[in-house]
Amino acid sequence: MKSYIYVHTVSLDKRENHGITYQARKELHKAVRKVLAISARILQGPFADTFATFDVEDHECAVWLLLKKSQSDDRAARLQAVREMVAAHPWHDYQFRTIAQACDLRTLTGLARSKESDPRFFLPPPPLPPLKEDSSIEEELRHLLASLPQTELDECIQYFTSLALSESSQSLAAQKGGLWSFGGNGLPYAESFGEVPSATVEMFFLEALVKHSEIPTHCDKIEANGGLQLLQRLYQLYKDSPKVQRGIMRVVGNMALNEHLHSTIVRSGWVSILAAAVKSPDIMEASHAARALANLDRETVAEKYQDGVYVLHPQHRTSQPIKADVLFIHGLMGAAFKTWRQQDSDQVLTEKVSEDETRYTTCWPKTWLASDCPALRIISVEYDTSLSEWRARCPSERKSIAFRSNELLRKLRAAGVGDRPVIWVSHSMGGLLVKKMLLEASQRPEMSSVINNTRGILFYSVPHHGSHLAEYSVSVRYLLFPSLEVKELSKDSPALKTLQDDFVKFAKDRNLQVLSFVETLPTSIGSMIRLHVVPVESADLGIGDLIPVDVNHLNICKPKKKDAFLYQRTLQFIRETLAKDLEN
Repeated sequence: MKSYIYVHTVSLDKRENHGITYQARKELHKAVRKVLAISARILQGPFADTFATFDVEDHECAVWLLLKKSQSDDRAARLQAVREMVAAHPWHDYQFRTIAQACDLRTLTGLARSKESDPRFFLPPPPLPPLKEDSSIEEELRHLLASLPQTELDECIQYFTSLALSESSQSLAAQKGGLWSFGGNGLPYAESFGEVPSATVEMFFLEALVKHSEIPTHCDKIEANGGLQLLQRLYQLYKDSPKVQRGIMRVVGNMALNEHLHSTIVRSGWVSILAAAVKSPDIMEASHAARALANLDRETVAEKYQDGVYVLHPQHRTSQPIKADVLFIHGLMGAAFKTWRQQDSDQVLTEKVSEDETRYTTCWPKTWLASDCPALRIISVEYDTSLSEWRARCPSERKSIAFRSNELLRKLRAAGVGDRPVIWVSHSMGGLLVKKMLLEASQRPEMSSVINNTRGILFYSVPHHGSHLAEYSVSVRYLLFPSLEVKELSKDSPALKTLQDDFVKFAKDRNLQVLSFVETLPTSIGSMIRLHVVPVESADLGIGDLIPVDVNHLNICKPKKKDAFLYQRTLQFIRETLAKDLEN
């Protein structure tokens, strides 16, 4: 058994080592050695032994008692040990550090997922290996990506990989004064046709690594080639770039889906980083960290949260029984967090605004709904959408409603959706995805639990019968080059009509509860165009209540405040639909 004594450094000047301070330090060292000796005896004996024969204070035994309890064969005892560690203790720094040094990986993960855990439980990550001589992080990222399998990949992964390697070649040439150098200074970043101008080369690499990390065998390669340490170096370097840090946590969260990599992830120091990030006031940062930690926590989490599936509540271990799920599915140009923020200043429907992080505000499902209904698990889903093919980043067939519904359904089932009662909340095109997912699930026996546990659906301006956006895009094709998502919203789309007819029959047969809201105000598209994206007649599903609201398409799902009608009616629908389930 190893023992550690933590002391503060002292001056080497002997003249300073005399007097009361010196004597106090000497006595403290004796006391620490005594505690460690007694602790060693405690750990060697049965846990149930009494300690009356030991001349030691109770709080000096507590640390080692809890450490032994945390390694019990009894799961309930292990969970209780973590709860007791987190509870307020009159502990000294060295006692927290003793637990940090001596606890196992399972306990450390449990502490990281405990809301009130003390940061002293987590040691700083181990020192990172030095970069190779004459190398840079960009070159290391390039080598890591190039080391991953490049064959038998789907078109989307091939796209991101080739883009990152191509942009890196141009950037490195610029940095070294090569062909792409201007005035000897090089380019500050590489720009790509079809990508946002401000994207750094590192973001290209991260987007590629995110896609590769969805493949288990590629995760093994990333780990074997030092990817966890390299990502940690990048995380530290870009501490002021939330977007880069979120991309890194996406990769780590994907790798955490593979249980055989858990010990490596923990030993590399990532749990300490994630434990700090999950307590961030920034909802996106905290949610990305919470996803990664949940995937590491096999002690209390049976579900696996794949890329794009985020639990907004609860994000920590909790004694609160979870009785139902509420799922949030965003629409065109939306995202898992920003779509569901409070209404802020007037916005325009442009790609630029969608990436302006300074406009993100409170996520009301996480703050208001979690507070009003703590027995719910609240999940928000993320997927890429675009107005124009100019910005398409994956092959078109991967962006169809049919493809996306199948992909999301698979991810949500892995997250345990269907194991308890469910309400679906959707905005815009997200509602069409929900309809398609439920119809798909109804045809697949292995998805029967999703159907049987679906209680109701809430639609925010869903274009059941098509959108004017599709018609407008056709007339100004030279400007927008409408994406596949937009084309599928055309009013004369046979697929849209079939989806509508089939779903209405399905919903009536299942007696699903339905509530719909619809905008009454036009939305700005760009700086010159104002358009009523989803008219009232298109938002009318044909069943359930339809409530017009005097807002535009973007704000139909963004209540101004907690007591606003839009939120209160949503809350009422959720409570009434799940009334019996929440009572049980």
